[in-house]
Amino acid sequence: MASPPAKREGSSGSGEAQTRCGFVALIGAPNSGKSTLTNALVGAKVSIVTHKAQTTRGPVRGIALIGDAQVIFVDTPGIFQPKRRLDRAMFASAWDRAGDADIVVLVIDAQRGLDRSLDTLFKHLPEVRRPIVAVLNKIDQVAKPDLLRLATDLSAIRPFDRVFMLSALTGDGVADLKAYLAEAVPPGPWLFPEDQLTDASLRQSAAEITREKLFLRLHEELPYTLTVETADWKELAAGSIRIEQTIYVERESQRKIVLGAKGQTIKEIGSAARADIGEMAGVKVHLFLFVKVRERWADDPERYREMGLDYPKDKA
Repeated sequence: MASPPAKREGSSGSGEAQTRCGFVALIGAPNSGKSTLTNALVGAKVSIVTHKAQTTRGPVRGIALIGDAQVIFVDTPGIFQPKRRLDRAMFASAWDRAGDADIVVLVIDAQRGLDRSLDTLFKHLPEVRRPIVAVLNKIDQVAKPDLLRLATDLSAIRPFDRVFMLSALTGDGVADLKAYLAEAVPPGPWLFPEDQLTDASLRQSAAEITREKLFLRLHEELPYTLTVETADWKELAAGSIRIEQTIYVERESQRKIVLGAKGQTIKEIGSAARADIGEMAGVKVHLFLFVKVRERWADDPERYREMGLDYPKDKA
């Protein structure tokens, strides 16, 4: 990680390096690879990644030092036509972060191309009054002639400040995007300590890790409407941490899926989550998972606050 410059005033009075700092929002359709790209840009895992669409719910911020620039990457929920209340909250969150950012990075799955999943996104893109960079992701899975045609078709839709081709998974082309963004964010002092990788609390990150393990373990069996909250976090005398988390589902049948036969599934999920949380916290972790049925939890304002989302009112 880069060392901080001697002066962080945003201006270089006597030949000292000028610091830069800014927010970059990553937007795109579900499963376009935004979370994988966020992690690649930060150089550490700050956003969970699964095969399930709409894994990212609230905004996730990862912080990277790139030379004299501190860039705060904001991973946003995938943009699609919202139907349920939770969908509407995620949709609003993505566009709010895009509007607040200094630069917007539009991530497109090059393997899917410019398909109908992008209709809602392109419809609202003119509302974003910020510089927009386009990224064709997953180029490792697409032939080069097809990529060139895709880049041409994309540029015909609207002019972008730049179009990058990369693979967030392999890292190919990520360095070029990082270098560009480091120069593009505005001059200014850094907003976070040099060793901070995310603004999420350990409690929030721990809940996200467990949600990731649930999705990875159950995938198709598990319903989309599930959430995890860290209910209790205690530092023990021996230096370890005792964590209690609650997994909320909407029906008893879903609770049985999460528990599994004789509780075997929840044990496997807990073991995987415990290992990752312990690595993140740097100490031994004692993790206790509880599964509760809360019908229509997605209509509970408190659950939205836990996810960092605004609770949308009923449609008129």
